[in-house]
Amino acid sequence: MLVIVISGPGGVGKGTVVSDLVASDDKLWLSRSWTTRDRREGEAANAYNFVTEDQFSDHVQRGGFIEWVEFLDYRQGSPLPEPPAGCDVLFEIDVVGAARIKEMFPDSLLIFIDAPDREEQESRLRSRGDAEERVQQRLKKASEEMAKASEMPFEIVVNDDLDVAVQEVRNLIVAARGDGGE
Repeated sequence: MLVIVISGPGGVGKGTVVSDLVASDDKLWLSRSWTTRDRREGEAANAYNFVTEDQFSDHVQRGGFIEWVEFLDYRQGSPLPEPPAGCDVLFEIDVVGAARIKEMFPDSLLIFIDAPDREEQESRLRSRGDAEERVQQRLKKASEEMAKASEMPFEIVVNDDLDVAVQEVRNLIVAARGDGGE
């Protein structure tokens, strides 16, 4: 089983990349993160397991997360993975969570998705409906995430063309599998 982590700042398109990968590769199983934040307008209901603070705290107490973090003004975490047989696990999490996964699964593949520049990231954040305060928080956080990612063995993929970015990530997964196929 290959463990794949996709990280990157908000607004760089990592969710879209992940959706495309999962839809086109039946050997990928997405670990659905839990979050205590509210669902954004237009965001898919199954983008996360949207839970209350109490539900999240209870899951922490029961040891139900492989990793979790306080992020801006909410918490998010990855439940212990239970993929179907024969599937690789895909996590879409922040760089702090990626470091934890790498500790637990040293052979995991870490991929950092980034926007071509912060102006494009800002445009994407605004187009998805983030409030001004949230846009500024995410832009500041992006610099922190990039700095942390540069200290880790991430493969970097710049998402300036979605189809190309998805193919680059797909190629990295195929290479990590070492079998030449999906």
